[in-house]
Amino acid sequence: MLYPCGAGLGPASWQKGMLMAPVDLNPDHLVTDEASLRSLFPATHALAVQKCLNHLDVHAKAFIARSPFVCIGTQMPDGAADVSPRGDPCGFVTVWDDSTLIIPDRPGNNRLDTLANIIANPSVGLLFMVPGFDDTLRVNGTAQITRDPDILARLSVNDRAPRVAIVVRVAEVFLHCAKAFRRSGQWNPDLRQNRADMPSLVHMILDQTSGAPKDPEALRKLDHDLEQDYRSSMY
Repeated sequence: MLYPCGAGLGPASWQKGMLMAPVDLNPDHLVTDEASLRSLFPATHALAVQKCLNHLDVHAKAFIARSPFVCIGTQMPDGAADVSPRGDPCGFVTVWDDSTLIIPDRPGNNRLDTLANIIANPSVGLLFMVPGFDDTLRVNGTAQITRDPDILARLSVNDRAPRVAIVVRVAEVFLHCAKAFRRSGQWNPDLRQNRADMPSLVHMILDQTSGAPKDPEALRKLDHDLEQDYRSSMY
C-alpha cells in the first residue's frame, strides 16, 4: 500500500498529540552494540558482501556516466554528519581512472560545508542516482580539494571553470538495491506533488529567520529575483 505524501504521517500515522510529546526511550530497548544489532536480523546475504569492490568497474563507470545527481556525505570537525546534493548534466562527475573521481564544485550559497568538512576529515560517502533507475551506486573513500587550473578547465561549463574540485580516492564501490526507491515511488509520475502546495523557498526561509513580508506582491518579487539568480549564477 502506498501512502500519499503530505496526506498523513505514513503507515504508523501517529496521533498529532503524541507527536508533540517528547520521545521517552526505554533504555531496556536501546540497541547499543553491534552484536546486539546483528542478532535482530538475518545473516548478511553472501552476495551483499561479495559485491563490494575497491575500484570502479565497467558497470560503476557506466552508472556514473548516466548520473546527473550525487549526494556527498561528510563529517564536521566535531563529528556531526552532513550531506549535500550535487547536480549537473549526466556524467558531470569525471571518472579519472579506476580509483579516482573528480566532482566540480559549482556556485552555491558559499556556506562551504562540504569543502570545510573534507579539510577537517577527508572521509566521504557518495550516493549516485539516475532518473528512472530504482537502484543506486554507493562509493566510499577519501577526498581532497584541488584548484589545479588544468583539472578545473576540464570541468568548465559555458567557459566558466569551477573555483575548486573535489577529488575522491575510491575505497569501496557497490550497487545498492531498489527497495528504498520502490517503497518511495520516487520516479512514479502519479506520485509527483504540486510544489504550490507549500510556500516558496524564499517564503519558508524568511519565516524561519526575519519573517516573510505580508504583502503578496513583495513575496512574488522575491521569488522572481531568486529565479533570475538561478538563471544567471548556475555556473
